[in-house]
Amino acid sequence: MSLVTLVSGRATRYLAEKIAKSYGTNLGEVSIYNFSDGEFQPSYEETIRGNDVFIVQSTFAPSDNLMELLMMIDAAKRASASKIIAIIPYFGFARQDRKDKPRVSIGAKLIANLLTAAGVSRIITMDLHADQIQGFFDVPVDHLYASTVFVPYLQKLNLENLCMASPDTGGTRRAAAYAKFLNADLVIGYKQRAKANVIDRLQIIGDVKDKNVVIVDDIIDTAGTICKAANMIKESGAASVRALCTHPIFSGKAVELINNSALCEVIVTDTLPLKEHSDKITQISVSEVFADVISSVITGESISSHFQFTTIQ
Repeated sequence: MSLVTLVSGRATRYLAEKIAKSYGTNLGEVSIYNFSDGEFQPSYEETIRGNDVFIVQSTFAPSDNLMELLMMIDAAKRASASKIIAIIPYFGFARQDRKDKPRVSIGAKLIANLLTAAGVSRIITMDLHADQIQGFFDVPVDHLYASTVFVPYLQKLNLENLCMASPDTGGTRRAAAYAKFLNADLVIGYKQRAKANVIDRLQIIGDVKDKNVVIVDDIIDTAGTICKAANMIKESGAASVRALCTHPIFSGKAVELINNSALCEVIVTDTLPLKEHSDKITQISVSEVFADVISSVITGESISSHFQFTTIQ
């Protein structure tokens, strides 16, 4: 069996340290030299020849985070690593999974091509914005679900008259999976955008009166959709409104919007670092999930339970 080296890029070191602790190891030594013009160069400060190298890095903005991951993969390949597995808790550019208008890039496919060209052997990620992105890769992709940590948290809340909600029609399948597993009702938001990150109209489809509503989404960016949906749901007679979100981007005045909204709680993971803390935001770590998958990948054991919503206890 090959030796295992777990390393991290600078953007996601906080999570990589928790994954390493859960797995029972220390992070490998990596230095990143910065040139005066902003250019940088990663360097492995210990031998990784013949090792299985796991690189933890989310590819959120700025794009330096993506470039850093690509260069760490390339460096590992040139250092004769046996396998190079990229752990990408948040896969950036995933919202660009298709041509939604003429003359635009399919950014998610481009990123997949770049990672493959750099020499990655396998991808481990969580809650892709679009499931079909797995098909953009010619290497194995382990697509994990944050429901592994969200469902037990919801069950501990023991909410009566639970109702799951999707903030838009695109997230209906995700919210419906929670509703089915938790034996809860389901409502759907129908939104129309004037342009990216700007909502023109939003309508809630379904009955929320006297129910404890939990809005489910994979990403909260500006928080405009979530907060508008929460306010409308509360005005429609809901007893309480919460939100589940895997990737808390929280750009602009997102946290301020959340604080001033009808949301009583926003439950997120640590796939991204929180830019700003709030009493309304509860963060749950997914480090143990990734550590468990690393163990299974190394030993060749099945990890199918992480792909099946209904196996969560």
